[in-house]
Amino acid sequence: MGVATYAARMRTPGPPDTTLPDGLRVELDRRARRVDDGAVLLGGAPPRMLRLAPAGRTLLAGGGFTVDGPTSRALARRLLDVGIAHPVDGPPGPGPDAVTVVVPVQDRVDGLRRLVAAIGGVGALVVVDDGSADPRAIRAAAGPRATVLRHEVGRGASAARNTGLRAASTPLVAFLDSDVVPEPGWLAPLLAAFADPAVGLAAPRIVALAPVVGRLGRYEAVRSSLDLGPDPALIVPRSRVAYVPSAAMVVRRDAAGAGFDEDMHVAEDVDLVLRLHADGWRMRYAPGSRVAHDHRTTLGKWWWRKAQYGTGAAPLALRHRGSVPPMVLSPTSAAVAGLALVARPWAVAAAGVVGAVAVERLSRRLDVAHPRATAARLVGLGALGALSQTADAVTRHYWPLSVAACAVSRGARRRVLAVALGEGLLDWWRHRDRDDRARPGPVEHLVAHRLDDLAYGAGLWWGAAAHRTTAPLRPTGPAVRVGPNG
Repeated sequence: MGVATYAARMRTPGPPDTTLPDGLRVELDRRARRVDDGAVLLGGAPPRMLRLAPAGRTLLAGGGFTVDGPTSRALARRLLDVGIAHPVDGPPGPGPDAVTVVVPVQDRVDGLRRLVAAIGGVGALVVVDDGSADPRAIRAAAGPRATVLRHEVGRGASAARNTGLRAASTPLVAFLDSDVVPEPGWLAPLLAAFADPAVGLAAPRIVALAPVVGRLGRYEAVRSSLDLGPDPALIVPRSRVAYVPSAAMVVRRDAAGAGFDEDMHVAEDVDLVLRLHADGWRMRYAPGSRVAHDHRTTLGKWWWRKAQYGTGAAPLALRHRGSVPPMVLSPTSAAVAGLALVARPWAVAAAGVVGAVAVERLSRRLDVAHPRATAARLVGLGALGALSQTADAVTRHYWPLSVAACAVSRGARRRVLAVALGEGLLDWWRHRDRDDRARPGPVEHLVAHRLDDLAYGAGLWWGAAAHRTTAPLRPTGPAVRVGPNG
């Protein structure tokens, strides 16, 4: 299917109403920074600088406010839409009766039985048997309250979800895979997100299913690509939370349109997120809702699945150009990253000069009380991001190039080894306490993390070769914006 045909078939209208309700409370994201005596906010998704009008500064004096009129409503809409603030309380969203849970399943009888027991009260439950060998066992595991639909031949999870989506009559549809188990109270935080009529999708935090055992089990508990962390977020391409997994999500039926692309067997969830974003729907990651996932922990299946994730980048890059780049760098950040890889005293000095020039040029464009201090902060944050992305590039996205460089250069071998060790240990330090049931040691985390990166990078290059494109391998520039008055 051509890109234009695909876009026309899958496109949906955006939200008909974006008016926030009275009583909704919003609070600043913990990563947001106030500068210039509180007149300017830094943060959001993607990062930007937002100037506040005096009324906005007053509302945000305590870090948050409650929507109670036109001024607060307009400011809340702006802050929520750029990801600098998040809803924390307010009027209730739709009730559980407004939700149809759709479960795609193929042969996973025990998992289905476990899931159905944990769902709780909802408007309807639809189980789609995607060509299971024993349909009677699936019907028995689904239980009497479920409507069971069947594909005689397996067509894939996306097709099964779409069959359930077409059967649903409620305003909201929750997709839950048969290898997840919702934790008590999982639905309420997701429904609360839909009190905002502009929200088309909400997703929970996906954590490891107990018990957590083995080296790979411990690593996945703190570093799974399904677990997007403990902080709420606006789901936006090229940001901290750029996607959410289809293993567990709730969508507004009007926003979902035709549903998942049935031609995609991986990354169909990222594709859905990118389409909803392009259509103007807001999407929220709500980690107050938790759904446990039965992670793969045998080495072969685990590694193969990570590689499959990498193959999804090529079709995504072709359908959504510029939305899934391996690196997002400004010219200044790219220069700093390149000089950092040289790792010579003169390169450090040159990086300092590049940074100083960037600060001076940016300060002349900023209409703030302390332009140089603000510019230095922005450039510094960009440099840190560039260094982090460079480490990822060396060990993950471009590791075949790193291996080639190591084959011909002793200096490259030293640098790649230093990056691989340093990034791996820093990653362990940052994630070691994410799940108190699992405390991987630094060495086992480092080894698993490097295998993870090798698998994803191999899939990335394989997918690019299979689709005959370099699109998923090409870096792109940042989308940093300076916002109007708020």
